[in-house]
Amino acid sequence: MMDVETVRETRRRLGRVGVWLNKQVYGPTSAAEEMREVARIEALGYGSVWTGETVGGKDAFAQHALYLAATENLVVGTGIANVWARHGGTAHGGSATLADAYPGRFVFGLGAGHPFQAQAAGATEWKPLKKMRAYLDEMDAGTPMPPGIPSRSLISEVPYPRVLAAINPRMLDLARDRADGVHTFFVPVAHTADARRVLGPDKLVIPQVSALLEPDPDAARATLRGLAGHGLAIPAYARNLERLGFAADELETAADRVLDAVYAHGDEGAIARRVAEHLDAGADHVLITPSAGSMSGMVDLLERLAPALLKETH
Repeated sequence: MMDVETVRETRRRLGRVGVWLNKQVYGPTSAAEEMREVARIEALGYGSVWTGETVGGKDAFAQHALYLAATENLVVGTGIANVWARHGGTAHGGSATLADAYPGRFVFGLGAGHPFQAQAAGATEWKPLKKMRAYLDEMDAGTPMPPGIPSRSLISEVPYPRVLAAINPRMLDLARDRADGVHTFFVPVAHTADARRVLGPDKLVIPQVSALLEPDPDAARATLRGLAGHGLAIPAYARNLERLGFAADELETAADRVLDAVYAHGDEGAIARRVAEHLDAGADHVLITPSAGSMSGMVDLLERLAPALLKETH
């Protein structure tokens, strides 16, 4: 971990714009269809595809192995693999295996998720920073062995970039000290600038941006207000926006200023400009999530966005 050359090569391979798929579109989709649609994304020119993971959902390593197998050069990232889903040593083994099989094409994104996920896994406390530190220790410790036999690695030690889901200051500090960067979610451009200041120039900053192709601002905000309630109901996201200067009443009502900061909306050019703002603020690579009801529908929107989005940001 924390290798400057690995970060440099990952930046080169990622390019400027990738795709983040939400579980509402990939969850009910068959593996065969997922593989076809990911191949379409690569053909459009996007640099990466990422998905999240929840306890009891699709396994991050199995799913991302399918994406790697379906494509030739696309970078694939876990956004995020959930710490409650497996032991840290197992996560390291899975990451190194994919990095060995697909050199330079796998990014391990790791996060603590949310309290309801920890509870589903049987956790009795919610201390995400403590959990993350312990998990990174597990990843770095080598393979546990029987008593009297030193711990050692039983896998090929192939380097791969490790990024943390980090939005609050202490988790950003941990990412700076023990990872190759951060993968952020539900954040405005101001947070991307803060993350770059904390991490410095030699780490990866990879924010995700949800986008709605709707040229009418009032219609877009009406739709986004319904979606924003899910994010704003998560305390970590709400506290982060408060730190960035949004008032409690703005968050409670999902005010226009909040929606305009967190989401990209408008025509193709407006969405491309929002992605460019994150890049200008210090992001290495921005993950776009067009609002769609199916995976094929999302890729159709990515095709529509590609001429403006990839041109604007290359």
